[in-house]
Amino acid sequence: MDKVDNSANRHIFGHSGAVIGLFAKQPVPGQVKTRLTPPLTAEQACQLYRTALQESFSRLLNTAAPIAICYAGERSWFQATFPGVPLFAQQGEGLGARMSNAVADLFAAAGGPVLLAGSDSPDLPLGLVSEAIDHLQRNDVVTVPCRDGGYAMIGLRQPTAKLFDSIPWSTPAVSEATRRRCLELGLSFHETAGWDDLDDFADLQRLVERSPGSLTARHIVGELAALF
Repeated sequence: MDKVDNSANRHIFGHSGAVIGLFAKQPVPGQVKTRLTPPLTAEQACQLYRTALQESFSRLLNTAAPIAICYAGERSWFQATFPGVPLFAQQGEGLGARMSNAVADLFAAAGGPVLLAGSDSPDLPLGLVSEAIDHLQRNDVVTVPCRDGGYAMIGLRQPTAKLFDSIPWSTPAVSEATRRRCLELGLSFHETAGWDDLDDFADLQRLVERSPGSLTARHIVGELAALF
């Protein structure tokens, strides 16, 4: 991964409102959506992830908040794929550290609340995003929880590194651990209605049934039909 100094992005948004950071990996076979292989091949999982990433980005462009990409991989790939979009390199060991550092970097750039969105909830309703942004005006932390116990989005009114410490990432206990941590830290907390991400084959089936017009759902039906 490129070594990048994110401090060059300070104050680039020119406002103090909320900003959304889309957490993204460069689509490389064998490095993304590995829990879907099998039944998918590494190449199929990679193409699925790339489609979900592009749809997630396009959807978030329709919110009231500016969007940046917090990336892992080659900066040049993201520059070519998302021209003109502010890019922040993920930094730190482990997911919690990368998320905490991303919040701090985006807060320095925008001066206001920060929301981090995953790139595998491509049909995330804009109403839930708007609710999360709205509740950050009066809550310290907001999440959009997922069926699997994680969350599709988390928002913070200001950087709070301890919120991400020692959370059991990639387990069904993430949301509950985050709720407990908010209580421990005395942080006000709001949780929206839940949504889904794309971690296993059942998630793909639910996406097709729930949002058949989604770009990612159409990709699943068109490219992975033999698996259904």
